[in-house]
Amino acid sequence: MENMELYILLVLLLFTLWFIRNTIKYYKGEKRNVKHLHRFAKEGEVEAQKHLSKRYHKGDMVKKSSQKAAFWSQKAAFSGDANAKEFLESIIKKK
Repeated sequence: MENMELYILLVLLLFTLWFIRNTIKYYKGEKRNVKHLHRFAKEGEVEAQKHLSKRYHKGDMVKKSSQKAAFWSQKAAFSGDANAKEFLESIIKKK
């Protein structure tokens, strides 16, 4: 019990290192997901276009851009997705 403070500090240090490692791992995984979304969206996949549009609209792991959000939503809407068309209209109304 004499070294209780040392054990507590050691546990806190280990937890901090674990937390930092997992945060970096999550961040890299999300960046990889965005990269794949771009690839699939350029290939014409409607779901990827919708998700990319929403990410740009919210600024989720990409720089927030209403113009890019509208672009990807418009591509999905031209492919016949009704939800993308509604989302595009809401983006245009907010401008």
